[in-house]
Amino acid sequence: KLSEQLKHYKGKKVYGYLPQAGRNIVNAIGIICEYNPFHLGHARMLEGLRRQYDAPLVCAMSGNFVQRGDAAVAHKHARAEMAVRCGADLVLELPTPWAMASAERFADGGVELLTSTGVVSHLAFGSECGDLTALQAAEAALSQPELMPRIRQLLAQGMAYAPARQQAAEELGAPPRMLSRPNDILAIEYLKALRRQKAPMEPLAVLRQGAGHDGTPSGDTASASYLRTLLRSGRTDEALSYLPAPAAQVLRRELALGQAPADLSYCQRAILARLRQLREEDFLPYDGGKEGLYHRFYQAVRTSCSPEELLETAKTKRYPTSRLRRMLLSAWLDVTPPTGGIPYLRVLAANERGRDLLRQMQRRGVPVLTRPGDASRLGPAAEALFRREALWTDLYVLTYPQSSRSVCGSDWRTNPILL
Repeated sequence: KLSEQLKHYKGKKVYGYLPQAGRNIVNAIGIICEYNPFHLGHARMLEGLRRQYDAPLVCAMSGNFVQRGDAAVAHKHARAEMAVRCGADLVLELPTPWAMASAERFADGGVELLTSTGVVSHLAFGSECGDLTALQAAEAALSQPELMPRIRQLLAQGMAYAPARQQAAEELGAPPRMLSRPNDILAIEYLKALRRQKAPMEPLAVLRQGAGHDGTPSGDTASASYLRTLLRSGRTDEALSYLPAPAAQVLRRELALGQAPADLSYCQRAILARLRQLREEDFLPYDGGKEGLYHRFYQAVRTSCSPEELLETAKTKRYPTSRLRRMLLSAWLDVTPPTGGIPYLRVLAANERGRDLLRQMQRRGVPVLTRPGDASRLGPAAEALFRREALWTDLYVLTYPQSSRSVCGSDWRTNPILL
């Protein structure tokens, strides 16, 4: 049982900050996530929240493409099923234009989606420091009008963007190293999104323990990136040993079907074929920073014979690989920045407690999408986005190891996983 696997964590400090008992009424707790794949570290976080509160857990989870500019290792319904079998109550899809975007837009989309439910009162997120006060101080520094002029000064001196941003923020009062650790950075973006949107959710900073974000295993926990590497290199049993048993069972099923591990390497020539048809100016909508990167990217397309070679050619110390990967994937899929809000909340998986939340949401008139064919009833924006998602899924299935599983139309045929 999952509870037996998590005995090791009982009594250990999990949270750097939580409201004191009785201070706040917790309706439901929201989590913005990818679960790519769901592992014991994720299970520990959900278990800790359940120990502290008797509240439903609602996940805003990326779909088939993720924030690093990659295909998820398993399709969205399988990953949502892993989450619900391991402690989540309701998993909603964070649509691709937000899921496959910069950290700022990713956070904005997740906060908007969870706020739209009308039932989530708290937002929980992991961070390396687990200190909400320090995270809020960093967020305040990043919101100062003096920040960008100072960053530009440091860039003009030859500094790369990430260290320039960190130095400028520390000069404006951010605690040291707060912008050097990936989960702290994302936590700060969540705080910024809460402030910008005036979202009625209170933040809960969760202390990340065990393996680092991109590091090697620590004890019986491993990072998601390490697990993806194991899966894509054929070390399946080793990877599955770091997953809770229910999640491992779902992933083992996907592996047996030839639907995992999904890998963009199966689509190398398809990606290049699309990119080589684009003119230089066609890349501009995918250049999120509007800094002229698209010129360099176009030249790299003309001289490269693989996506990895393209990324290596376009890379500079100013442009991190993750940004280039997002640009590459956006150009292949034709994903442009969203111009409006999220028009529906698509249910990927739920248990009985989650279904009760859905009934509350539907009574309030929240645009919940459970059956694919109902997208048109939610208005033109909802129908347009769902049709785009269905097309992106038709391209995602080309990343499956077994080509016979990559037929079109799966988004139209797949209903939520109800447990």
